[in-house]
Amino acid sequence: MRLKWLGQLNHAFRAKFADDSALGMKSAQVVWQRRLRYIYYRFVRLQGSPDAIARGLAMGVLAGCFPLFGLQTLIGIGLAAVVRGNKLMAAAGTWISNPLTYFPIFAFNFKVGQWLLGPASEPVSFEGLQSWQEMMAMGADLVIALFLGSFVVGVFCSALSYFLGIWGFQWIRQRRSRSD
Repeated sequence: MRLKWLGQLNHAFRAKFADDSALGMKSAQVVWQRRLRYIYYRFVRLQGSPDAIARGLAMGVLAGCFPLFGLQTLIGIGLAAVVRGNKLMAAAGTWISNPLTYFPIFAFNFKVGQWLLGPASEPVSFEGLQSWQEMMAMGADLVIALFLGSFVVGVFCSALSYFLGIWGFQWIRQRRSRSD
């Protein structure tokens, strides 16, 4: 039954926009505006207290600061479940690390980790590397500095996103209640 309904909807859509001129740039812009408005309203109407939503966001940001590609969303949702936070916001919070921000975030995390380990640790330099094998030989020092920096930066960003999230969602709810 559901497949039949989807087929009918697809057929109706194709019939309405059969010629390419009907689906021009203006209509694509309208489609994207509608999608973005829908996403905005989904976030505005999230169920739960601002505190629970902010806890979910904070756990997502914490998970997003670690270089565990592919696992960040699962870890964020798991942490949100532990602290009784909003799981949708946890998944959204992991988006702070994306293909555009991977390098700056993880380079910063690595530098913070190196700074925290101090002069006792062996300094890691990428300048004289000739091959991938040489980089892998630095493995433990590199991983320890990166994960320590990721943890410290993640805790700081998580706390910041928690407080900004509480403030933001309280503000949105107050604004929305005034307009109703």
